[in-house]
Amino acid sequence: MANKMLIMMTSGPDTPTRLGTPFHQAMTAAALDAEEVTIVFTMEGTRLLKKGVAENLQVKKGSDRTVYTYIQEAREAGVKFFVCPSSLKIHDMTLQDCIPELDGAIGAATYVALSMQEDVVVFCY
Repeated sequence: MANKMLIMMTSGPDTPTRLGTPFHQAMTAAALDAEEVTIVFTMEGTRLLKKGVAENLQVKKGSDRTVYTYIQEAREAGVKFFVCPSSLKIHDMTLQDCIPELDGAIGAATYVALSMQEDVVVFCY
């Protein structure tokens, strides 16, 4: 049985209604004592990590909760956050441009190898 979760976050600021669910699922897995819960931001998801973006974005228009609130709650639950370095380059970003909750960068070889482990379930958003 899988006891690790890997979420590939490809959705970004242009599709805000898609952004709450990945964080809810990550927090749920952490609450259910998953050994490891990781979100890797790539493609348009990388843009969520830029300082000031998630803080000014709501999943539901008019809500007082921002996407950054979801990120902070997931982080407090033990979820780890990584970004694809190639995606940073595509978006003209560096790690210094990113929110402090980010744990670092991992490349394609690392997250593909992680996703191929027997005890990992992968979700993509």
